[in-house]
Amino acid sequence: MSPNPANLRREYERHALTDASVSPSPFTQFGIWFDEAVKAKVHEPNAMVVASATSTGQPSARVMLLKGFDDHGFVFFTNYSSRKAGEIDANPRAALVFFWPELERQVRIEGSITKVSPAETAEYFSSRPRESQIAAWTSHQSRQAKSRDELEKRHKELVAKFGSGPIPIPDFWGGYRVAPTMLEFWQGRPSRLHDRIVYHRQPDGSWEISRLEP
Repeated sequence: MSPNPANLRREYERHALTDASVSPSPFTQFGIWFDEAVKAKVHEPNAMVVASATSTGQPSARVMLLKGFDDHGFVFFTNYSSRKAGEIDANPRAALVFFWPELERQVRIEGSITKVSPAETAEYFSSRPRESQIAAWTSHQSRQAKSRDELEKRHKELVAKFGSGPIPIPDFWGGYRVAPTMLEFWQGRPSRLHDRIVYHRQPDGSWEISRLEP
């Protein structure tokens, strides 16, 4: 018999997040926490949940990998004909969630989402392993697959087609950038009295910082 999820509990007591310790910039604060996640050897520290929604508000979410961030936002790459891309086209808002259990930390991000420039896509695509470049061509992402065999056959055909030559960027593949309007930094604390520091972007581009009750 599976364990009862309601009985699975742990105490959070590794760190604290004080109002005085956070950076005035949420991007700097994210960078600090991301670096600490890497140093703590968190498994896939750049893994994040990406949530999108249709024009009628039907949500969907999936785990993806962050591929870059700066003061302009958070970047990931995907197939532009996928379900998520269709939702983004219809409703260009998104939410991201990072969870680093080893540090008892979570970061939530909400904002608008746009495609990155072709130059940014080209730079990232050229850095990918060759196998990943071919995989971008192979997958008709989110479409119904006839069989695993058909997918592998298509992959072998593309390996043969490209040979040892350069692999061009598919015109249906590229990046997105989430430009945040809100970021929340959550630090687990004892007795479920967690620290929650939230940044809200103001009309003039500055950030208002406040504390939320747990």
